[in-house]
Amino acid sequence: MSNNKVVEIQKLLKQFPVGGDFFTALSDINFELEKAEFTGLVGPSGSGKTTLLNIIGGLDSPTKGTINVLGMELGSASHNERAFLRKTKMGFIFQSYNLLPVYTVFENVELPLILNKVESKERKRLVTQAVEWVGLSDKIDSRPAQLSGGECQRTAIARAIVHEPALILADEPTANLDAKNSHQIMNIMVRLNKELNTSFIFATHDEKIMAYLRRIVHLEDGQIVKDEIIENPEMGAI
Repeated sequence: MSNNKVVEIQKLLKQFPVGGDFFTALSDINFELEKAEFTGLVGPSGSGKTTLLNIIGGLDSPTKGTINVLGMELGSASHNERAFLRKTKMGFIFQSYNLLPVYTVFENVELPLILNKVESKERKRLVTQAVEWVGLSDKIDSRPAQLSGGECQRTAIARAIVHEPALILADEPTANLDAKNSHQIMNIMVRLNKELNTSFIFATHDEKIMAYLRRIVHLEDGQIVKDEIIENPEMGAI
């Protein structure tokens, strides 16, 4: 696996037991992702995009095939090895925010750094920087109940990027947001992709997200049916 390859998947099969049989969620998936790509897994509900995203994130295991992410062969990695890779080199953004309600914006964003045993002074610097990146410096002491939906998602983005991961996985990150907030969120992620060289993979069927993507991988019935490079993505207001 070359230094520029963030993800390399070959002949991936994913099946789930259903009664006495198996449901094939993904079949014959071959996929590579280079450093600093801004890519979407796109398809209707049930196409396999979230399953593929979860396997790339080490949250689920393949039935067959090889999957190498950031230099680690996930199929043969232990639970602890996959957890360490997620904790140190990945960031996750979900549609439901997953913020801790009793924690402030600062404390929610700080969590990954505490898990990575970053010392207090450096934690403060990194959290302040991440919160500034997403434009929430004036809300740093607020709790989620005091924030709008867009502000909650920006907090979740700050938490995902605070340790400057190599790869961010985002599952329908704008699903709960209106058009204005969706475009604001996507502009933030485009900027972070450029400034930090972080690779992004989205699982989505939201056309607002698709307008920003530089590569779109189409899935249908658990298979990749089209993989296209977008020459002039909209990039919002950038």
